[in-house]
Amino acid sequence: MIVLGIETSCDETAAAVVTGDRRILSDRVLSQLDDHRPFGGVVPEIAARAHLEYLDGLIAEAMEEAGVAFADLDGVAATGGPGLIGGVIVGVMTAKAIATVHDLPLLAVNHLEGHALTARLTDDVPFPFLLLLVSGGHCQLLAVEGVGKYTRLGTTVDDALGEAFDKVAKMLDLGYPGGPLVERAARGGDPARFALPRPMKGRPGCHFSFSGLKTAVKHTIAALPSGGLAATNVADICASFQTAAGEALMDRTRNAIGEFRARYPDADNIVIAGGVAANSTLRALLGELAEREGMRLTAPPQPLCTDNGAMIAWAGIERLRLGLTNPLDFRPRPRWPLDPDAPPAAFAGVKA
Repeated sequence: MIVLGIETSCDETAAAVVTGDRRILSDRVLSQLDDHRPFGGVVPEIAARAHLEYLDGLIAEAMEEAGVAFADLDGVAATGGPGLIGGVIVGVMTAKAIATVHDLPLLAVNHLEGHALTARLTDDVPFPFLLLLVSGGHCQLLAVEGVGKYTRLGTTVDDALGEAFDKVAKMLDLGYPGGPLVERAARGGDPARFALPRPMKGRPGCHFSFSGLKTAVKHTIAALPSGGLAATNVADICASFQTAAGEALMDRTRNAIGEFRARYPDADNIVIAGGVAANSTLRALLGELAEREGMRLTAPPQPLCTDNGAMIAWAGIERLRLGLTNPLDFRPRPRWPLDPDAPPAAFAGVKA
């Protein structure tokens, strides 16, 4: 089984060819960072136009690198949402055109499911498993019971963790994207210098909150003396922020482990996925938590944590095996929760 995967949900244009026996034949990613850096964040119109300009060429490169023709494919998968709708439309329409011309099944993949199933591509993690999904737009804990079968245990009620990283970086004039820059600055800092809150820590349940932590960083910066953004202060603030965020994340995840085990007493796999999963400090903290709780942690290789076409192709393979194809009138979705039946989380809004 061979599937072409297309990813255009945000600011990476990506195409990959993956096989049913977990071989990544090609994985091409074109970053738009230089286009968006002057604005300090992703501009949806710029992102959509870049996808439109480069996607066809990137697909051709991925197919050539993989050594396959369209006639060799068993299906074409594309991110159908959630994401910036202009970019999602570009990817879906391109996949529809390929599917129509070459008489291939269309597989509209939930971008979040692409992240969720990456651990099955890289490590063949069995169902069910506990998922900590951390990215720029989402921060959730879910019980992954099967393809398309998710139970949400917790979600952020305000900022996602990736958003908080980016906003802290902006306050400190570190640049964009903020997550890697904050992590890099934190390596030389004192994580105990600034007393920052650990939001929601000690409370029951598995929901997250990072808005108050972000605001505390803002007040900390404002309280510094003139010229306060010297390298030492920046490093200490980043280290203190990252430690506080990590401790809050682990506290919520510990609660989720208890809820997950109550549902599945014999399951012992926990997976971290999404762009923020590339953060080595958070991966280490989760590894320590998993060891204490008798769980086995799987963290995909860092290049497969950020947006990529391989995860979309693999999710397409998982769906194709179950006959979960989509008609050509599939409508791209700006919002697409993994657990649409989850009860509303107060103040979470669209991030639930």
